[in-house]
Amino acid sequence: MFDGLASRLEKIFSKLRGYGKITKSDIEETLREIRIVFLEADVNFKVVKDFVDSVREKALGEKVLDSLTPGQQVIKIVKDEMIRILGEDSADLVVEAKPPTVLMLIGLQGSGKTTTASKLGMRLREKKINPLLCSTDVYRPAAMSQLKSIAERSDLDFFESTKNDPVSIAKEAVKYAKDKRYDYLILDTAGRLHIDEQMMKEASEIYKETSARELFYVADAMTGQDAVNTALAFNKAVPLTGIVLTKLDGDARGGSAFSIKSVTGVPIRYVGMGEKPGDLELFHPDRLVSRILGMGDVLTLIEKAEKSFDSAEAEELADRMLRDEFSLEDFRAQLKQIAKMGPIAQMASLMPGFSKNPMLKNADIDEKALTRIEAILNSMTPRERINHQILNGNRKKRIAKGSGTTVEQINQLLKQFIQMKKMMKNIRKFGFKGKSGIISL
Repeated sequence: MFDGLASRLEKIFSKLRGYGKITKSDIEETLREIRIVFLEADVNFKVVKDFVDSVREKALGEKVLDSLTPGQQVIKIVKDEMIRILGEDSADLVVEAKPPTVLMLIGLQGSGKTTTASKLGMRLREKKINPLLCSTDVYRPAAMSQLKSIAERSDLDFFESTKNDPVSIAKEAVKYAKDKRYDYLILDTAGRLHIDEQMMKEASEIYKETSARELFYVADAMTGQDAVNTALAFNKAVPLTGIVLTKLDGDARGGSAFSIKSVTGVPIRYVGMGEKPGDLELFHPDRLVSRILGMGDVLTLIEKAEKSFDSAEAEELADRMLRDEFSLEDFRAQLKQIAKMGPIAQMASLMPGFSKNPMLKNADIDEKALTRIEAILNSMTPRERINHQILNGNRKKRIAKGSGTTVEQINQLLKQFIQMKKMMKNIRKFGFKGKSGIISL
C-alpha cells in the first residue's frame, strides 16, 4: 500500500535528518521534492498546493529553524498536514432510533460495492445489529445472485424481489425490513462503466423513496483522480455521507485517498484492506499516515489481535507453555487464531520500522507456510498431536501423504516445535508467572 509514495518520502526525510541546521533554501528544496512526489502519486494539484503552502508557513518559523532537531520538526509538520488533508477520524455507522436505518452504496461498476455491502453487514452483526441486504441492480447479469451468494456465505439475510424496477425494489425492501423488524437495510445499487444521466437520476429517486440515512460512495483507490471526479458527480446528485475506499491493500499510488476529502468535502468512512469479511476498517487518517511514513500502526494490530484471539483461550495456552505442557494440539489452535488476523505480510507492515528496514521489507514471506503447517497438523491423529514423541518413520510417511508435504518438512516443523519448547523451558527458570502462579522447576 502506497509503497512508491512511502519510499520516496523516506528518501526526502533521510536527507532532512542529516542536517544539523536547516536553512530556508533547504526547506524550499524539500517542499519542491514533496510536491513532485505527491503530484506523481496522482494527488489533485490544488490539494498539493494547499498542502505545500501550509507546510511552508509552519516550517519557516523561528521555532523550527532554530531548533536542535529541525529535520524532525519539519517531518512532524508534514505528518500533521498529511493527516489534515485526509480528514477527521471516521465515525461508525449511524443507527436510527426508528428502524430500519437505510444505507445506500453507490459507485461505478467494479469498484467493490457488492463486497463492501457484505462487509458492512458483517460489521453490523458483530455489533448485535440485525442487517438485511438487497441489490437493486437489474442491469448487470447475475448482480443480484452474486450478492445473494455472498450473503449466504456470510450467513446474512438477503431480500430477493421479482420486480424489474430498481426504485420499486428499494421501496419493497424497506417495507419488508420494517415488517420483519430488521435494524438495517443495505442497498447495493447498480453501477456503470462511466457516469451517465440515468444512473444519477436512479440514485436520486432511490434516495428520495427510501429516505436513506447513509449514502456511501464506494471508490476503487487504484483509479486515482477518476475516483475523485466521480465522487464529485455523485455528490451533486445525492448528499453523500461517506466514502469507502477499496483495494487499499493493492498497488495504490495514494492520489484518491489524499484528494477525495479535500475536493468533495465528504469524509472517508471506511477502507477496504482485502477480500475477507473482516478486511474493512474504520478510517483513521493518523494511522494511515503513520503506515506511509514507516511508523507502523500498532493500534490497528492490537485491534486485529483482540478481534481474532479468544482472551481466555490465549491465557490458557500461555499457561500451558510455561508449565511445559504445550503440545502440537495447542499449537494448531494457536495457528488458527493467528490466521484470522490476516496475511502475514500485512500484519508485518503494521510494525513500526518495517518499511524502513530493507531486510524485513524485501524478505520473501511465505504466506503458504501457515497453511502447510496446518495441513500437517490436521493429518495427525489427536494422540500424535498431544504426544509428538510417538511420531516414527511410518507415521511421518502417512502424515506427509495426507498433507501433501514431505517427511523433511514434517521433521523441520517438529525441530522448530522442540526448539520453542526448550526456549519456554528456559523462560520458566526466571520465575515467570502463569495463571496458576509462579512457575518453578
